[in-house]
Amino acid sequence: MTSNDPADHLRVGRDGAVAVLTIDRADKRNALTAGMWAALPRVLAGLAEDPSVRVLVLTGAGTTFCAGADISDLLGGPDTDDPMAHLRRDNLAAQAALRDFPRPTIAMIRGHCIGGGVELATCCDLRFTDPTGVFGVTPAKVGIVYTPTSTRQLMQLVGPATTRYLLYSGELVDAETALRTGLVDRLLPAGDLAGEVRRFAGVLAGRSALTQHAAKEVTAALAAGGDGEEVARRWYRETIAAGELAEGVAAFTERRTPRFPWTP
Repeated sequence: MTSNDPADHLRVGRDGAVAVLTIDRADKRNALTAGMWAALPRVLAGLAEDPSVRVLVLTGAGTTFCAGADISDLLGGPDTDDPMAHLRRDNLAAQAALRDFPRPTIAMIRGHCIGGGVELATCCDLRFTDPTGVFGVTPAKVGIVYTPTSTRQLMQLVGPATTRYLLYSGELVDAETALRTGLVDRLLPAGDLAGEVRRFAGVLAGRSALTQHAAKEVTAALAAGGDGEEVARRWYRETIAAGELAEGVAAFTERRTPRFPWTP
């Protein structure tokens, strides 16, 4: 019996402490339906609540990361005055759930990363791609106003000028341009992407989760215009109370792998 649950197109796998969330709708270039956008926060919440998950990798099935929102859903809402209201609400909720995920997140990008695919990628902490990566922010092609949330997320990575270039034109850019402008963090040779993401995710899984969690909150505070001082002070007190710093220093002195005690 075939399931109609949109979450079935959001496939979760595990590689030790690394969870891999795959957008699995390859016949539609992994375009997300309205139901998939709505299901994403639920799927992410389940992974966030699992303390054994130390790193999240987001990717797409086959040769494409994500072609964005399924265009057939853009005008499908019940409000004739604002037919995209439901989709915009669920899109923003999905972005928030990914952006606020409590552990490090990596977007592993092959092929097209377009529209809503860029929104998801920019909500991840890091973005790795290979030479097949193609990126586009395309609301100008269909007359959509990009939300301030998505615009800010993009602008924090590439700056105002490149944000305007992408939003005004809707043109696609290649992986080298994405790396040069800051849209992605790593450009790996063909065939090396999955292996390097796996290796690096393993590195992250072995580091202090408290440090990572604190860094995530501090950078978010700074991006929002705060100074991050109170957030940093709170986490500094926690690293002492939880024994995180003591274990890190002891492991370094004893030349062994640390066994950090703090878990989110």
